[in-house]
Amino acid sequence: MRFFYPVISPSNLRFLSRYRLFNASSPKPQESAATHVLRRNVLSMNVAVNREAFRQAVANTLERRLFYIPSFKIYRGVAGLYDYGPPGCAVKANVLAFWRQHFVLEENMLEVDCPCVTPEVVLKASGHVDKFTDLMVKDEKTGTCYRADHLVKDFCNEKLQNDNTMTADKAAELRHVLAVLDDLSAEELGARIKEYGITAPETKSPLSDPYPFNLMFQTSIGPSGLIPGYMRPETAQGIFVNFKDLYYYNGSKLPFAAAQIGQAFRNEISPRQGLLRVREFTLAEIEHFVDPEDKSHPKYSEVADLEFLMFPREEQTSGQSARTIQLGEAVSTGIVNNETLAYFIGRVYLFLTRLGIDKDRLRFRQHLANEMAHYAADCWDAEIECSYGWIECVGIADRSAYDLRAHSEKSGVDLVAHEKFSEPREVEKLVIATVKKELGLAFRSNQKMVVEALEAMDEKEALEMKATLESKGEAEFYVCTLGKNVTIKKNMVTISKEKRKNTRGFSPLQ
Repeated sequence: MRFFYPVISPSNLRFLSRYRLFNASSPKPQESAATHVLRRNVLSMNVAVNREAFRQAVANTLERRLFYIPSFKIYRGVAGLYDYGPPGCAVKANVLAFWRQHFVLEENMLEVDCPCVTPEVVLKASGHVDKFTDLMVKDEKTGTCYRADHLVKDFCNEKLQNDNTMTADKAAELRHVLAVLDDLSAEELGARIKEYGITAPETKSPLSDPYPFNLMFQTSIGPSGLIPGYMRPETAQGIFVNFKDLYYYNGSKLPFAAAQIGQAFRNEISPRQGLLRVREFTLAEIEHFVDPEDKSHPKYSEVADLEFLMFPREEQTSGQSARTIQLGEAVSTGIVNNETLAYFIGRVYLFLTRLGIDKDRLRFRQHLANEMAHYAADCWDAEIECSYGWIECVGIADRSAYDLRAHSEKSGVDLVAHEKFSEPREVEKLVIATVKKELGLAFRSNQKMVVEALEAMDEKEALEMKATLESKGEAEFYVCTLGKNVTIKKNMVTISKEKRKNTRGFSPLQ
């Protein structure tokens, strides 16, 4: 779930230490003396003051009482880096202990602890070297950098909150932009910046066109400097590359889950919002591996009756609000893709509410279709409403078997599970063999994205393409990461089904 879900991934159960770990209006199961002092101060404030003043008062209290302070403060600090003081360490330790109890121990997960420094080849295989980017713009006068989507978001929010002369149509347009902001390309973001007349916040100077900036900290391993590496941007890759050993440790049985708590590093373009967007933070992730042909969960019934705010993609794109939905109903109607994904959504809800999050300020937002990678079946974020608006603190995703397949291809080591049949029988396996030379000639720099999309096809889609190629010699194929259709010719891919006996080998879903 980074907080992380199997190969279904609660991939992405991401619980970041950057999230403010308290809620002034909600009771806690356990509370240290330091937290009690903080709560008393917060509750004594007049909550009717505007958000900015309230937020600043809370931040000042946190710093004054040494919950956290800017790192390297005597040297004027570095944006996006913070130190936890004694009470901050106590709160963080309590949250992580509760997370470990709630997920790792209660679910019998396998916990690992992997290095923060990661060889480039690992992150090249996972796609981080090429794709782990945010769109950045520069102040053309000073060279100061900003995240393009944040500037557009701030503009829209400011207009919606403060412009009383705005027409209903304009307000609806800005709300739609906010809803699909993560879905906008560099060109679309640039067009919005120009259309709205957005300039550099400090100097009001013109901004450059948006361009991608890789968020990983690069380093070299060893004194020779010949082994390139990065500080890991997530902890999940350490779980994936150890799948074979973890699968064996688990008695070669599925399903099973592996978890890791550790530091992650992201070279944020413009760190802000206190602990919410920082350059080093604690990440707790779970990867739960399941058979792709059986996404049921034995404990699903324990969460099926839970009701809470959910924000399906249809409601987002039509301008509606989140609504209360029973989790079992969400699965039966197809809003949530499968039981295993739903089970971890329910477990995350229980974790956050037991931690003290107000259930009325907690919602689960489904990713829009173009927010998801082409290989993902379904993705949801647990979002908490605070003084900064709705903030993601957990991601839960069915990522299919993308990561295991990517590392298998790059390393040459099969990261697969096997099912042994009690009686020998023939099993057909779909084989999609791409001809990379032909695809490279046709698509050049886009070759990799086309290859990944072809290899991620399910059986129905692959067999339909096979029939079209045999009858017409070419087929139209939509590549999500390119956002358009491409023409695949017969000499670019071979699709067939092989027969196997006795055992079935497959890449588990995460």
